[in-house]
Amino acid sequence: MLAAAGGTVLAAAPLGAAVPAVAPLRAVPADDHDAHGPGAHGPMTGLNGPTFRTGGRVDHEANGFDPGLTLRDFDYGHTSIGADGRTVREWEVVAVDREIEIAPGLRFAAWTFNGRIPGPTLRCTEGDLLRVRFINRSEHPHTMHFHGIHPAGMDGVPMIGRGIISPGEEFTYTFDAEPFGLHLYHCHVGPLAEHIARGMYGTFVIDPKAGRPPADELVLVQHGYNTTFDGQGNQLYAVNGIPFAYVDAPIRVRRGQLVRIYLVNTLEYDPINSFHLHGNFFDYYPTGTRLEPAEFTDTVVQGQGQRGICEVRFPHPGKYMFHAHKTEFADLGWMGLFDVEDAA
Repeated sequence: MLAAAGGTVLAAAPLGAAVPAVAPLRAVPADDHDAHGPGAHGPMTGLNGPTFRTGGRVDHEANGFDPGLTLRDFDYGHTSIGADGRTVREWEVVAVDREIEIAPGLRFAAWTFNGRIPGPTLRCTEGDLLRVRFINRSEHPHTMHFHGIHPAGMDGVPMIGRGIISPGEEFTYTFDAEPFGLHLYHCHVGPLAEHIARGMYGTFVIDPKAGRPPADELVLVQHGYNTTFDGQGNQLYAVNGIPFAYVDAPIRVRRGQLVRIYLVNTLEYDPINSFHLHGNFFDYYPTGTRLEPAEFTDTVVQGQGQRGICEVRFPHPGKYMFHAHKTEFADLGWMGLFDVEDAA
Protein backbone atom coordinates (compact mmCIF):
# COMPACT_ATOMS: atom_id res chain seq x y z
CA MET A 1 0.00 0.00 0.00
CA LEU A 2 1.08 3.61 -0.56
CA ALA A 3 -0.21 6.08 2.01
CA ALA A 4 -0.31 9.76 1.14
CA ALA A 5 0.24 12.25 3.92
CA GLY A 6 -3.35 13.40 3.79
CA GLY A 7 -4.54 9.92 4.76
CA THR A 8 -5.43 8.68 1.28
CA VAL A 9 -4.35 5.10 0.69
CA LEU A 10 -3.42 3.93 -2.77
CA ALA A 11 -3.39 0.19 -3.41
CA ALA A 12 -0.44 -1.36 -5.17
CA ALA A 13 -1.48 -3.79 -7.91
CA PRO A 14 -0.50 -7.44 -7.48
CA LEU A 15 2.46 -8.65 -9.53
CA GLY A 16 1.60 -8.88 -13.21
CA ALA A 17 -1.95 -7.56 -12.77
CA ALA A 18 -3.37 -4.65 -14.70
CA VAL A 19 -2.95 -1.44 -12.73
CA PRO A 20 -6.19 0.53 -12.20
CA ALA A 21 -6.22 4.23 -12.92
CA VAL A 22 -5.30 6.18 -9.81
CA ALA A 23 -5.54 9.91 -9.27
CA PRO A 24 -2.02 11.33 -8.98
CA LEU A 25 -0.91 13.02 -5.78
CA ARG A 26 -1.66 16.73 -5.79
CA ALA A 27 1.34 18.89 -6.51
CA VAL A 28 1.88 22.34 -5.05
CA PRO A 29 0.94 24.97 -7.67
CA ALA A 30 3.87 26.34 -9.60
CA ASP A 31 3.45 29.84 -8.16
CA ASP A 32 3.70 28.37 -4.65
CA HIS A 33 7.12 26.85 -5.29
CA ASP A 34 10.26 28.29 -3.79
CA ALA A 35 11.98 28.96 -7.10
CA HIS A 36 14.91 30.65 -5.44
CA GLY A 37 16.30 27.80 -3.36
CA PRO A 38 19.95 26.74 -3.39
CA GLY A 39 21.64 27.97 -6.54
CA ALA A 40 19.53 28.20 -9.68
CA HIS A 41 17.04 25.60 -8.51
CA GLY A 42 15.22 24.89 -5.27
CA PRO A 43 13.67 21.86 -3.56
CA MET A 44 10.31 22.64 -5.12
CA THR A 45 8.46 19.38 -4.71
CA GLY A 46 5.14 19.58 -2.90
CA LEU A 47 2.83 16.72 -1.88
CA ASN A 48 -0.19 16.76 0.40
CA GLY A 49 0.92 17.37 4.00
CA PRO A 50 4.46 18.25 5.12
CA THR A 51 6.91 18.88 2.29
CA PHE A 52 10.63 19.32 1.82
CA ARG A 53 9.95 22.95 0.90
CA THR A 54 8.26 23.72 4.21
CA GLY A 55 10.91 22.01 6.28
CA GLY A 56 9.56 18.47 6.47
CA ARG A 57 12.13 15.69 6.86
CA VAL A 58 12.19 11.97 6.13
CA ASP A 59 12.84 9.73 9.15
CA HIS A 60 15.99 7.86 8.08
CA GLU A 61 16.14 5.90 11.34
CA ALA A 62 12.63 4.53 10.82
CA ASN A 63 13.52 3.68 7.22
CA GLY A 64 16.52 1.69 8.40
CA PHE A 65 19.00 3.40 6.06
CA ASP A 66 20.47 6.88 5.77
CA PRO A 67 21.61 8.31 2.40
CA GLY A 68 24.41 10.08 4.25
CA LEU A 69 25.82 6.67 5.21
CA THR A 70 24.83 4.81 2.03
CA LEU A 71 27.07 7.25 0.18
CA ARG A 72 30.28 5.68 1.52
CA ASP A 73 29.04 2.21 2.52
CA PHE A 74 30.99 -0.44 0.59
CA ASP A 75 30.31 -4.10 1.43
CA TYR A 76 33.40 -6.25 0.82
CA GLY A 77 31.65 -9.42 2.01
CA HIS A 78 33.11 -12.21 4.12
CA THR A 79 36.55 -13.08 2.75
CA SER A 80 38.58 -16.27 2.78
CA ILE A 81 41.34 -17.85 0.68
CA GLY A 82 40.39 -20.71 -1.64
CA ALA A 83 42.42 -23.85 -2.34
CA ASP A 84 43.80 -22.17 -5.47
CA GLY A 85 45.02 -19.18 -3.47
CA ARG A 86 42.34 -16.83 -4.76
CA THR A 87 40.32 -14.52 -2.55
CA VAL A 88 36.77 -15.79 -2.06
CA ARG A 89 34.11 -13.24 -1.17
CA GLU A 90 30.68 -14.22 0.14
CA TRP A 91 27.57 -12.14 0.76
CA GLU A 92 24.03 -12.80 1.94
CA VAL A 93 21.40 -10.68 0.23
CA VAL A 94 17.75 -10.91 1.26
CA ALA A 95 14.76 -9.73 -0.76
CA VAL A 96 12.13 -8.20 1.52
CA ASP A 97 8.99 -6.11 0.99
CA ARG A 98 8.73 -3.02 3.16
CA GLU A 99 7.23 0.44 3.30
CA ILE A 100 9.71 3.29 3.05
CA GLU A 101 9.07 6.97 3.70
CA ILE A 102 10.33 8.61 0.51
CA ALA A 103 9.06 12.13 1.23
CA PRO A 104 7.76 13.68 4.44
CA GLY A 105 4.52 11.83 5.22
CA LEU A 106 4.61 9.77 2.02
CA ARG A 107 5.20 6.02 2.27
CA PHE A 108 6.09 3.77 -0.67
CA ALA A 109 5.49 0.01 -0.94
CA ALA A 110 9.03 -0.99 -1.87
CA TRP A 111 10.63 -4.30 -2.86
CA THR A 112 14.20 -4.23 -1.62
CA PHE A 113 17.55 -5.95 -1.31
CA ASN A 114 18.44 -6.04 2.41
CA GLY A 115 15.66 -3.62 3.28
CA ARG A 116 17.16 -0.53 1.67
CA ILE A 117 17.07 1.53 -1.52
CA PRO A 118 19.44 1.14 -3.25
CA GLY A 119 20.63 -2.30 -2.17
CA PRO A 120 24.09 -2.78 -0.66
CA THR A 121 27.13 -1.76 -2.69
CA LEU A 122 29.01 -5.02 -3.26
CA ARG A 123 32.74 -4.54 -3.83
CA CYS A 124 35.55 -6.89 -4.82
CA THR A 125 38.75 -7.12 -6.88
CA GLU A 126 39.05 -8.54 -10.38
CA GLY A 127 39.80 -12.25 -10.26
CA ASP A 128 38.07 -12.86 -6.92
CA LEU A 129 35.68 -15.80 -6.67
CA LEU A 130 32.26 -14.45 -5.70
CA ARG A 131 29.40 -16.22 -3.95
CA VAL A 132 26.17 -14.30 -3.40
CA ARG A 133 23.59 -16.20 -1.36
CA PHE A 134 20.23 -14.74 -2.36
CA ILE A 135 17.29 -15.43 -0.04
CA ASN A 136 13.79 -14.45 -1.17
CA ARG A 137 11.65 -13.39 1.79
CA SER A 138 9.46 -11.22 -0.41
CA GLU A 139 5.91 -12.13 -1.36
CA HIS A 140 6.97 -11.93 -5.00
CA PRO A 141 9.40 -13.94 -7.18
CA HIS A 142 12.76 -12.26 -7.74
CA THR A 143 16.29 -12.80 -9.07
CA MET A 144 19.65 -11.07 -8.92
CA HIS A 145 21.06 -10.21 -12.33
CA PHE A 146 24.65 -8.92 -12.26
CA HIS A 147 26.14 -6.85 -15.05
CA GLY A 148 29.55 -8.26 -15.92
CA ILE A 149 30.91 -11.51 -17.33
CA HIS A 150 29.67 -14.84 -15.93
CA PRO A 151 28.22 -18.25 -16.97
CA ALA A 152 24.69 -18.29 -18.38
CA GLY A 153 23.40 -20.26 -15.41
CA MET A 154 24.41 -17.40 -13.11
CA ASP A 155 22.69 -14.70 -15.12
CA GLY A 156 19.60 -14.44 -12.90
CA VAL A 157 17.00 -14.38 -15.68
CA PRO A 158 13.86 -16.48 -16.21
CA MET A 159 14.13 -19.71 -18.23
CA ILE A 160 17.94 -19.91 -17.99
CA GLY A 161 19.74 -21.87 -15.30
CA ARG A 162 18.14 -21.59 -11.86
CA GLY A 163 15.96 -18.78 -13.17
CA ILE A 164 13.32 -17.26 -10.91
CA ILE A 165 13.67 -17.58 -7.13
CA SER A 166 10.18 -17.99 -5.68
CA PRO A 167 9.11 -16.69 -2.26
CA GLY A 168 10.75 -18.76 0.46
CA GLU A 169 13.49 -20.10 -1.84
CA GLU A 170 17.16 -19.23 -2.11
CA PHE A 171 20.04 -19.60 -4.56
CA THR A 172 23.77 -18.88 -4.49
CA TYR A 173 25.18 -17.06 -7.50
CA THR A 174 28.82 -18.11 -8.03
CA PHE A 175 31.11 -16.47 -10.58
CA ASP A 176 34.47 -14.77 -11.09
CA ALA A 177 34.83 -11.01 -10.68
CA GLU A 178 35.33 -9.67 -14.21
CA PRO A 179 35.83 -7.28 -15.87
CA PHE A 180 37.05 -4.58 -13.52
CA GLY A 181 34.83 -1.52 -13.52
CA LEU A 182 31.62 -0.07 -12.20
CA HIS A 183 28.63 -2.37 -12.57
CA LEU A 184 25.18 -2.89 -11.10
CA TYR A 185 22.74 -5.62 -10.19
CA HIS A 186 18.97 -5.73 -10.27
CA CYS A 187 16.01 -8.09 -10.30
CA HIS A 188 15.18 -9.47 -13.73
CA VAL A 189 11.65 -10.83 -13.22
CA GLY A 190 8.76 -9.45 -15.27
CA PRO A 191 7.21 -6.98 -15.32
CA LEU A 192 10.83 -5.88 -15.23
CA ALA A 193 10.15 -2.14 -15.04
CA GLU A 194 8.01 -2.58 -11.94
CA HIS A 195 10.52 -4.78 -10.12
CA ILE A 196 13.30 -2.25 -10.73
CA ALA A 197 11.13 0.80 -10.05
CA ARG A 198 10.04 -0.69 -6.71
CA GLY A 199 13.66 -0.66 -5.54
CA MET A 200 15.34 -3.89 -6.69
CA TYR A 201 18.79 -2.56 -7.68
CA GLY A 202 22.25 -1.88 -6.31
CA THR A 203 25.85 -1.10 -7.22
CA PHE A 204 28.54 -3.70 -7.96
CA VAL A 205 32.17 -2.48 -8.00
CA ILE A 206 35.08 -4.59 -9.28
CA ASP A 207 38.40 -2.90 -8.56
CA PRO A 208 41.36 -3.43 -10.93
CA LYS A 209 44.08 -5.63 -9.46
CA ALA A 210 46.47 -2.70 -9.39
CA GLY A 211 43.87 -0.56 -7.65
CA ARG A 212 43.05 3.10 -8.27
CA PRO A 213 44.67 6.18 -6.71
CA PRO A 214 43.49 6.90 -3.14
CA ALA A 215 40.36 9.04 -3.06
CA ASP A 216 37.26 9.96 -1.08
CA GLU A 217 34.89 7.49 -2.75
CA LEU A 218 31.16 8.05 -3.09
CA VAL A 219 28.28 6.08 -4.62
CA LEU A 220 25.41 7.95 -6.32
CA VAL A 221 22.60 5.75 -7.65
CA GLN A 222 20.06 7.68 -9.74
CA HIS A 223 16.45 6.50 -9.72
CA GLY A 224 12.82 7.59 -9.40
CA TYR A 225 9.51 6.74 -7.72
CA ASN A 226 6.32 5.99 -9.63
CA THR A 227 4.10 6.62 -6.60
CA THR A 228 0.83 5.93 -8.43
CA PHE A 229 2.05 2.53 -9.71
CA ASP A 230 0.54 3.27 -13.11
CA GLY A 231 3.80 2.63 -15.00
CA GLN A 232 3.41 5.94 -16.83
CA GLY A 233 6.03 8.08 -15.14
CA ASN A 234 7.69 9.15 -11.92
CA GLN A 235 6.41 11.63 -9.39
CA LEU A 236 9.71 11.86 -7.49
CA TYR A 237 13.39 11.52 -8.43
CA ALA A 238 16.35 10.79 -6.19
CA VAL A 239 19.88 9.59 -5.69
CA ASN A 240 20.47 6.97 -2.98
CA GLY A 241 16.87 6.51 -1.95
CA ILE A 242 15.53 9.85 -0.76
CA PRO A 243 14.78 12.98 -2.82
CA PHE A 244 16.75 16.08 -1.78
CA ALA A 245 18.74 14.04 0.78
CA TYR A 246 21.95 15.92 -0.01
CA VAL A 247 20.28 19.33 0.05
CA ASP A 248 19.23 18.76 3.64
CA ALA A 249 22.64 17.24 4.48
CA PRO A 250 25.27 18.33 1.89
CA ILE A 251 28.10 15.93 1.07
CA ARG A 252 31.23 17.15 2.87
CA VAL A 253 34.52 16.83 0.97
CA ARG A 254 37.99 18.37 1.26
CA ARG A 255 39.35 21.04 -1.05
CA GLY A 256 42.05 19.60 -3.32
CA GLN A 257 41.35 15.97 -2.38
CA LEU A 258 40.58 13.50 -5.14
CA VAL A 259 36.87 12.64 -5.01
CA ARG A 260 35.76 9.55 -6.91
CA ILE A 261 32.03 9.26 -7.68
CA TYR A 262 30.57 5.92 -8.74
CA LEU A 263 27.57 7.16 -10.74
CA VAL A 264 24.89 4.61 -11.71
CA ASN A 265 21.57 5.16 -13.51
CA THR A 266 18.73 2.75 -12.64
CA LEU A 267 15.88 5.11 -13.56
CA GLU A 268 12.74 3.52 -15.02
CA TYR A 269 9.95 5.19 -17.03
CA ASP A 270 12.29 7.86 -18.44
CA PRO A 271 14.70 7.16 -21.32
CA ILE A 272 17.73 9.05 -19.98
CA ASN A 273 19.16 10.64 -16.88
CA SER A 274 22.05 13.05 -16.37
CA PHE A 275 24.50 14.43 -13.84
CA HIS A 276 25.70 18.04 -13.76
CA LEU A 277 28.21 19.47 -11.30
CA HIS A 278 28.26 23.23 -10.75
CA GLY A 279 31.45 25.27 -10.73
CA ASN A 280 33.79 22.35 -11.45
CA PHE A 281 34.84 19.82 -14.11
CA PHE A 282 35.57 16.11 -13.68
CA ASP A 283 37.31 13.29 -15.53
CA TYR A 284 34.76 10.73 -16.71
CA TYR A 285 35.46 6.99 -17.11
CA PRO A 286 32.47 5.30 -18.84
CA THR A 287 31.69 1.99 -17.10
CA GLY A 288 35.03 2.31 -15.30
CA THR A 289 36.57 -0.41 -17.48
CA ARG A 290 39.48 1.73 -18.67
CA LEU A 291 42.08 3.52 -16.56
CA GLU A 292 42.22 6.60 -18.76
CA PRO A 293 39.33 9.08 -18.78
CA ALA A 294 37.26 9.52 -21.93
CA GLU A 295 36.15 13.06 -21.21
CA PHE A 296 36.77 16.15 -19.08
CA THR A 297 33.37 17.72 -18.51
CA ASP A 298 30.78 19.00 -16.06
CA THR A 299 27.79 17.06 -17.43
CA VAL A 300 27.20 13.45 -18.50
CA VAL A 301 24.10 11.71 -19.86
CA GLN A 302 23.29 8.07 -19.06
CA GLY A 303 20.65 5.67 -20.32
CA GLN A 304 19.20 3.10 -17.93
CA GLY A 305 21.89 0.68 -16.79
CA GLN A 306 24.70 2.97 -17.90
CA ARG A 307 27.23 4.05 -15.33
CA GLY A 308 30.59 5.73 -15.04
CA ILE A 309 33.23 7.01 -12.65
CA CYS A 310 33.65 10.75 -12.14
CA GLU A 311 36.89 12.01 -10.59
CA VAL A 312 37.15 15.60 -9.39
CA ARG A 313 39.34 17.80 -7.22
CA PHE A 314 37.50 20.87 -5.93
CA PRO A 315 39.94 23.84 -6.11
CA HIS A 316 37.75 26.26 -4.14
CA PRO A 317 35.85 25.93 -0.85
CA GLY A 318 32.11 26.51 -0.66
CA LYS A 319 28.86 24.79 -1.59
CA TYR A 320 28.43 23.44 -5.12
CA MET A 321 25.19 22.08 -6.48
CA PHE A 322 24.86 18.83 -8.43
CA HIS A 323 21.68 17.64 -10.10
CA ALA A 324 20.08 16.09 -13.14
CA HIS A 325 20.36 18.57 -16.00
CA LYS A 326 16.64 18.22 -16.62
CA THR A 327 14.63 20.75 -14.65
CA GLU A 328 11.74 18.38 -13.94
CA PHE A 329 14.01 15.78 -12.32
CA ALA A 330 15.85 18.39 -10.25
CA ASP A 331 12.66 20.08 -9.10
CA LEU A 332 11.22 16.73 -8.01
CA GLY A 333 14.15 15.56 -5.94
CA TRP A 334 17.26 14.79 -8.02
CA MET A 335 19.58 17.43 -6.66
CA GLY A 336 22.09 17.94 -3.86
CA LEU A 337 25.08 19.93 -2.68
CA PHE A 338 28.77 19.33 -2.13
CA ASP A 339 30.15 21.25 0.84
CA VAL A 340 33.85 21.76 0.08
CA GLU A 341 35.92 22.48 3.18
CA ASP A 342 39.56 23.47 3.61
CA ALA A 343 41.76 20.74 5.05
CA ALA A 344 42.11 20.91 8.83
